[in-house]
Amino acid sequence: MLDARQLEALAAVVEHRGFGPAAQALSLTLAAVSLRIKALEDTLGQRLLVRGKQVRATPAGQALLGHVKQVRMMEADLLSGLQGTEARSGVRWQSLSVAINADSVASWFLPGVAPVLQRHRLLLEILIDDQDHTHDALKSGDVIGCVTTLAEPMRGCVAEPLGVMRYRCVAAPAVAQRCRTPAGAVSPHKLLSHPAIIFNRKDALQDAFLAQHFGLKQPNYPRHFAPAVEAFETAIELGLGWGMVPEQHLAGRPGLQEVLPDATVDVGLYWQHWARESISAQRLTGAVKAAARQHLRPMPLANPA
Repeated sequence: MLDARQLEALAAVVEHRGFGPAAQALSLTLAAVSLRIKALEDTLGQRLLVRGKQVRATPAGQALLGHVKQVRMMEADLLSGLQGTEARSGVRWQSLSVAINADSVASWFLPGVAPVLQRHRLLLEILIDDQDHTHDALKSGDVIGCVTTLAEPMRGCVAEPLGVMRYRCVAAPAVAQRCRTPAGAVSPHKLLSHPAIIFNRKDALQDAFLAQHFGLKQPNYPRHFAPAVEAFETAIELGLGWGMVPEQHLAGRPGLQEVLPDATVDVGLYWQHWARESISAQRLTGAVKAAARQHLRPMPLANPA
């Protein structure tokens, strides 16, 4: 049997990023927190924390943190049911952590889950990351679910297909025109003479576009980095360069023009979440899947064997 006080001490150190802040949050001495974690490590026979300037969990520690979060949510659901608090206006708020790519958050995720959050008094802590990397946060136990491109379920998780987010290569009209030859064709040489606007250094959509439609592998071209959706799209509208924008974001933005019409990059998205979910997490999963059905393109059918 795992000791609940030792597990809470471990969670507090990671969540508050240090032994001192954890001790303060738990109203314990620094020595008491250290002893509880040492006892837990001795019981399990392995290190759970990497101590240093920044404390972080080892893989074993991450697995335990995921367990702690699951227990917390299940206990909250149980108490809510036992006390009948679902029908009371004074029901406590419950927090859920998720990892989402920035393009999905505003375009379909938040509009889709907002009614469920309000109805059941759920709080979201959203970790923003590239869709190819959000699953790292689920693997580490930091979140209970993620929107990801990873189709293979991770250990202890379920991967449910959501749909396809389609991206188009756009630029300000003047920049798009300068990328074309006198005959009107898009010249990759002219395109790559202009900077690309890229969300962050994990963003590989521009390279995917160049490989898919021009056969270019790892081309060298100038790049601006703008890690915020509004700033990213504004930079393109200002003529600073070209970039890949979800088609959902293009409505009502005449300052963005397709560089190569109908040359798209499709990104298949999945909702990965724990296989054992609390009632609150199940509600969120249902809302995510419903929102995706409404806003994303259908996932293509797999080719028959």
